[in-house]
Amino acid sequence: MSLSALLLLAAAPPMVVVDERSTRREEAPPHGAIGMSTAYRISDAVPQPRAMEFRRRVLHRGAAIGEHPINHDEVYYVLGGEGEVVSDGQRSGLKPGMAAYLYKGAVVGIRQLGRKPLSLIISYPNNQP
Repeated sequence: MSLSALLLLAAAPPMVVVDERSTRREEAPPHGAIGMSTAYRISDAVPQPRAMEFRRRVLHRGAAIGEHPINHDEVYYVLGGEGEVVSDGQRSGLKPGMAAYLYKGAVVGIRQLGRKPLSLIISYPNNQP
């Protein structure tokens, strides 16, 4: 490994630990403001530069992240509840323990189904420099 690579590694902080409770917000979901949600913007508590976004969102009954184009790959991972994900018109049900891997260039969205809130982890690369 080169000296410059070693210096970059040495300059990186060892880690950042974030308690999701400190990032909690009640807000309408993005891309259409359909219903209400609880957002945990976990990676927002990490100083820049950072290479990825990592968030938890709980979609309340009837809520949805509206269909929108993505310019990066993205993952929706279900922690609890049930939902339906859409990618370029193709729909699929999701339950706890299931993940939808969504591809750059697709038009995607997800909505809560059933009686329980839909709890998701959403992760994608950070497009900021």
